[in-house]
Amino acid sequence: MIAIVGMIIVTVAVIGGYLMEHGNLFVLFQPAEILIIFGAALGGFVVSSPPKVIRAVVRATLAMFKSVHLSKKDYIEALLLLNGIFYKIRQQGLVAVENDIDAPEESSLFNTYPRILKNERAVALITDTLRTVMSTSIVPHELEALIDTELEICQEEMLVPSKSVTFVADALPGLGIVAAVLGVVLTMGKISEPPEVLGHSIGAALVGTFMGVLFCYGYVGPVGKNLEHMASEEIQYLYIFKVALIAFVSGAAPKVAVEFGRRVVPSDVRPTFAEMEEALKQAKK
Repeated sequence: MIAIVGMIIVTVAVIGGYLMEHGNLFVLFQPAEILIIFGAALGGFVVSSPPKVIRAVVRATLAMFKSVHLSKKDYIEALLLLNGIFYKIRQQGLVAVENDIDAPEESSLFNTYPRILKNERAVALITDTLRTVMSTSIVPHELEALIDTELEICQEEMLVPSKSVTFVADALPGLGIVAAVLGVVLTMGKISEPPEVLGHSIGAALVGTFMGVLFCYGYVGPVGKNLEHMASEEIQYLYIFKVALIAFVSGAAPKVAVEFGRRVVPSDVRPTFAEMEEALKQAKK
């Protein structure tokens, strides 16, 4: 929702300033230039993007407009899930969570937190890490290196929508110039017309440059940056699982491992020590 508010502000500021100088809005409406600029931008995006990238961009953009962001509650639930897994392992051994990690969608531990269960990357990170610990004799520092490699790959994948949208944004000013040049070419064919006709034709051509630059820096570019922030937020979320899991595998008590995870939660949504204590007490009840 906040993205839509930002776009409205951009539109009101640009159009409002134009109208304050008694500009004619009808001049800015140039369907041919719109077709040239955005048709070429869309075509370039399709040419440069395999189907999976196009799907990823659509999903990420829809999520951005829906304001799907992680809250303090999401982080508390993540830490509570880890705490439940750690205590079960500490009390009953690694074998006790075998069914949970083999079929998390049927696990009472995971089903307590349905939002986490919907996060495929988070579930895979937890289950794959525990499977590795159960089936191998991997040492903590090797496990940490393995998870870091996985997170690097995840980050690259999650940044793909942002990079693709930014690519389109970077192309828009150039495509605006293309539309303007075509408009000038058409104007040259009217060179014998009166100044009023030539002025209107040149003005229409310049609208292409205006639209290309405006949509690059006012709309599409900011969307790409927003998608980048969303990817960074998701990586930070996955990072707490990594830190808590490594701490537990290294020998830390469940509560201490959860505290390791709490400390790396972003400061604006980090639960306080007291809030986490209260959440753990409620979970036990």
